[in-house]
Amino acid sequence: MKHALLAALLAVASIAAALDGQVGIHDPSTVVQCDGKYYTFGTGGTALVSDDGWTWRAGTRAPRAGMAPDLIHIGDRYYQYIARNVGAQPKAEINMIWSKSLNPNSPDYKWVEGGVVVSTNGIEDCNGIDPGAFLDPTTGKLWLTYGSYFGYIRVVELDPKTGMRRYPNLRPFDIAINCEASTMIYRDGWYYLLATHGSCCRGADSGYNIRVGRGRKPTGPFLDDNGIDMIQGGGKLVIGSGGRVVGAGHFGLLDLGEGVQKFSMHWEADFDRGGASVIDIRPLLWKDGWPVAGENAKEGTYEIESLRTGTALELAVEGIPVGGRRAARGGAGFGPGAGAGPGGGQAAPGGAPQSGGPPQGAPGAAPQTGARGAGAPQAGAAAGRGGMGGGGGMFGGSGVPLADQDVKEVSANWPSGSVDARMANYLCQAQQKWTLTAVPGAGGYPGSPYFKITVAGTDRALAATEEAELVVLPAFTGGPEQLWRLDQLADGSWRIMPKAVPNAGTPMALSAIGASSVTLSKYDPAGNKHRWLLKTP
Repeated sequence: MKHALLAALLAVASIAAALDGQVGIHDPSTVVQCDGKYYTFGTGGTALVSDDGWTWRAGTRAPRAGMAPDLIHIGDRYYQYIARNVGAQPKAEINMIWSKSLNPNSPDYKWVEGGVVVSTNGIEDCNGIDPGAFLDPTTGKLWLTYGSYFGYIRVVELDPKTGMRRYPNLRPFDIAINCEASTMIYRDGWYYLLATHGSCCRGADSGYNIRVGRGRKPTGPFLDDNGIDMIQGGGKLVIGSGGRVVGAGHFGLLDLGEGVQKFSMHWEADFDRGGASVIDIRPLLWKDGWPVAGENAKEGTYEIESLRTGTALELAVEGIPVGGRRAARGGAGFGPGAGAGPGGGQAAPGGAPQSGGPPQGAPGAAPQTGARGAGAPQAGAAAGRGGMGGGGGMFGGSGVPLADQDVKEVSANWPSGSVDARMANYLCQAQQKWTLTAVPGAGGYPGSPYFKITVAGTDRALAATEEAELVVLPAFTGGPEQLWRLDQLADGSWRIMPKAVPNAGTPMALSAIGASSVTLSKYDPAGNKHRWLLKTP
């Protein structure tokens, strides 16, 4: 089921726009946090910084510049590895510099030269550029991958205390060919080598794409999903061009904790920015043991469905069936909630609220004449089952397509003030459709802006309360309790969190208590009560 869910989500995925602000950069390093800010460095010394991971600006350049640097935080040091060609390619070297802070306002900010880590002589089958640093979480060992199309991708072990090479006389391990901009990550006993294939540095004509292989050791071999070794040109596609962006390159893991992983990268050309090379941050998903590029949340109208219960978030008002209420001959229909009456608020036995009315046998429910299992005369039921072929009858329908509900019509009797939110079986009704809209100037989080969530076609806005509950306000006013963060999780579902819960000291996430109740609580990455699906109605 998990894999089917992810496959369905990826089938409708599209490439979204890159980040906000000043995002121009080529070959960005892995994005690293320091003092609550996000930092990256690129080819030519470009430096970018962000307060929230969404809106970026120019940062303070390091004293050493070069090609395709990488950045890693180990202990009290930030190591930056920077490549340069010494004369013509493939003669090159990778230098290391380090600082105790990336914040230029910190007293610990000072870049110190560490020296040459690796080099290539211009004759051997390797070009010593495009470093990628990886700290093995199982052993504490530090590794550096490097290389480009001039021969092999290689890996050497470094000393995590100094950032320099541990065994300079030991021959590097050759692990891949026909790629560049490599790095490694680890998950569930596997080491994953991610590298960029295709042509570089040609703007909208660049063929860059990120591919992956995996192995049981950081020295390889790394095989793709078809069993082809990356040293023979193998590699499973992670992300390529699409939409209005071209040339995906330079993967860098951004682990936000609690099971939320993203990755930094760049596009060789963003058509909406004149074909410039820009940084981007995307969710990192996993399917069948392989990394997959996810989707940042996009504006649109959705059903918000609980992965735990299969029921949908809705405004707690009386629901009207699509097409209007109609009574079948001889009775009110079959099953819980078939009769007329107050909608949505009364739950069927063992189930979610039914927008059509109360369950059979509930106080105030109409007699279920002709209903299945109610001892009703069979003649009435038989009459209600007629006409299936040409419209009419209990099962025949109207004979013409039913129009979507007009929220202006069905909301005429909705309360004008604040209304609760709840869960119910999804019936395509107006109170069950929600519109995500990015809020300009409200900031964001890595990869995405904050959104307002409103009942589609209205300004009624979902908000967090002081009691850590949910309410739908008559209008959006821009408060932090009305701004929502949506992070795509490893299985393709979503974690939905308000920017702030009034008077709460810890972040909270949207949580399905049961089939009919919804609240806010501390996020539990091990369960599914905080996991949601965004479905196009």
